[in-house]
Parts: sequence; structure tokens; C-alpha cells
Amino acid sequence: MHLKWPVLMCALAATAFAASTVKVVEEIVAKVNGDIITLTDLERSRQQIEGELRQKGVNGPALDKAVKEGGRDSLRNQIDQLLLVQKGKDLNINVDAEVTKQLGKMQVESKITDPDKFHDFIREQTGMTFEDFRAQIKNSILTQRVIGQEVASRINIPRSDIEKYYEEHKTEFVREEQVFLREVLISTEGKTPDQIAAAEKKAKDLVARARRGEKFGEMAKQNSDAQTAQNFGELPAYKRGQLRKEIEDIVFKQPKGYVTDPIRMPNGFEILKVEERYEAGQAPLSDVENEIMERLYSPRMEPKVRDYLTKLREDAFLEIRSGYEDSGAAPGKDTAWKDPAQLKPETTTKEEVAARKHRKRLLWLVPIPGTSKPSKVETAKEKPAETAPATSGSADRPTASAPQAAAPAAGVPPNR
Repeated sequence: MHLKWPVLMCALAATAFAASTVKVVEEIVAKVNGDIITLTDLERSRQQIEGELRQKGVNGPALDKAVKEGGRDSLRNQIDQLLLVQKGKDLNINVDAEVTKQLGKMQVESKITDPDKFHDFIREQTGMTFEDFRAQIKNSILTQRVIGQEVASRINIPRSDIEKYYEEHKTEFVREEQVFLREVLISTEGKTPDQIAAAEKKAKDLVARARRGEKFGEMAKQNSDAQTAQNFGELPAYKRGQLRKEIEDIVFKQPKGYVTDPIRMPNGFEILKVEERYEAGQAPLSDVENEIMERLYSPRMEPKVRDYLTKLREDAFLEIRSGYEDSGAAPGKDTAWKDPAQLKPETTTKEEVAARKHRKRLLWLVPIPGTSKPSKVETAKEKPAETAPATSGSADRPTASAPQAAAPAAGVPPNR
């Protein structure tokens, strides 16, 4: 079964524990407005960090060091997540429609039409029940909505700041001529003449849909046979001389947003969309304004999110067991476990945790925008890719930009 959402599934699988008939005692680490965080929750967080780093190719001593560094903030991240989910419910933010839409896309991509079989598939991939999986998708979307509504929407970047940044960094916006593309590949490998004709018809239909305004990235994710489908069809930047001439002659002459007719390739029918095209020379401010806004936005977002989470802590009932530390603690906030009589329920069983009606079951954590900085190892592993595409397994196709790619990804061949 080919899966086009491996990053999400990997994160979930890395943090899910198989069900057991044995009663295992859970150690309660913290209480957040009546909900609890257990030692198992922290271990799941550690497993998620390790799984994501392994996926990025980090191993050995570097992996151990990065996991240890990430583990220092595990309790902070768990508390952040609970507070945001609770706040979302306080704000009456309803994300049910978005959850249903997301799960529907996943089912389409899995090519499993039977609901029960899809639920079984989720369990096989993540070790979680479908209900738990759905709950985590909901928490993920809810968290993003709270941050967007309460923090991101209030960050303003004045035009004067954008202009100032442009003038001070002009040399960074001197461009070589290059083009950024997305692709949809409809494979014809191993197909009969009738199947090839059907593939061509499908490609033409997709072109028509794209030109009517349908989102090209979503079309790529759901229809493309290239491995870049995982990344919404995104390809690396290409300079002149890096593409076949017949493709170069098309894409370097067309404006942003142009969608090609199906191009017959040895391995199928290729559809390309021009996402961006840079002329050689100094880029005008109008061309790089969005890029500058992104550069200015991130450093302003992070402290604002942290301030917001600190305020949520100040207003919360929060108790942390001795021996554990919240690295995002609000200054002066007393979070000691006060009542000695309450030390007795420091442990509970998994069954009791699951049975609590108001228990927020955070079986995995989603990144909270502006709250996490990449480790030194991650930063080293995520350097921008070279613009010249490498090849993997084929002289006709460049490697996908997705970090987990292990097979030829794209149908766009470099110039040979």
C-alpha cells in the first residue's frame, strides 16, 4: 500500500503504544486544569523526537545528543499542547468539518474505500484506534487555529519594515534566471496501449481542472505517480541548461501560474505548473515582498507565541510533580504539588486514564508554530538543496525534494 502522508503517520506510529491486557501503572507527572500528563506521555514525546530525527537521517551519537536536547522541553511541550487544546474549547472553535475533510483525503490517498478496512489500516500504521487517531488530528488542527486566531492574526509587519529590509539586503535578491515548478506525472510504465490512452485522457482532464483554478498541489498529491506527490508535486529550482530543451523552451517563456499541456515522456505524461520564475538580475521589491514578510514574520512570531503560552500558564491550575521541570514555566508561578494527601494518586492505570471523561488524550504532539527551534543536528541536516537536481536510479529523472525519498521521484528530466 503506497502512502502519500508518511510524515504524519511516522510521527503517530512513533508515539503510539500497542494495547495490552496487563494493567500497567502510569506515573502522573503534571496536572493541568484537571487533566493529567503521565510519564508515558513524556516517553511518547521522546519517541516522536527520535522518529523524526531518524527520518531525517540522524543516527549514532548525534541522534542520542539531539534526542536528549529535545527531551529537555518534553514536559513544556506537553503542557503547551494541553493548554492550547483547552483554550480552543473555551473559545468554542469547531474544527469537525476540517477533521472530516482531512480524514477523507487520507482515505482517498490510501485507496481504501471500505471504512472498516480504512480503520484497520490506521491501526496497522499507527498502533492507534481510529477514534484516537481522529482525536489527534482534531487536536492538531485545533492547536493551529488557536495560535492563528490568538497570536498570528495580531502580528503586523509595517510596509516601512519591508522596504527597510529590502534596502539593507539588496544583494540577497540578485537572482540568476530560474524557474520553480510543480509536477503531476501519470505513469505509462508497463501499460497496454488502451491503458496508455486512458492515462493520456486523465492527464488532459487534470490540465483542464488546473486551468479552471483547482489547486495544483492537491491534484498532484492525489493523482501523481511521481514520488513528489508526497510534497504536493514540488520540484527544486531549475536554471537554464538543467532541463530537457523541449521543456526548458516552454517553462522559461511562460508566466507564473502557467500549466502546460501533457508532455509525453518515456515514463508517462508530465504536467508542469510554473510556480515562480525569476529573471536574471536585481529582483524588484514587488517580486520579493512575500519572501521578506516571511523572513520578518518568524522571529516576531516565536516570542509572541511564547508570551501567549506563558499567559495561559499564569491563568491555569498547574501542579508538577517533584523531580520534573517545565522549561516554559511562568515566572513566579507556584506549580508545586501542594496537598500531601494528593500525592497518593501520583500513579494510575492506563485503563483509568482512558476512562476519564475529561482526559485530553495527547498521544502525540504536533509542532506549535513559533515555539520550537531546530537542533543543531537538524539544522545541519536541513540545508537548502542544491538547485542542480541530482538523479537517483534513473538518468532521466531528478530526485524528489522530500527527505524520505528512496526512489526516482519526478518525471522532469535534467538536460543530458
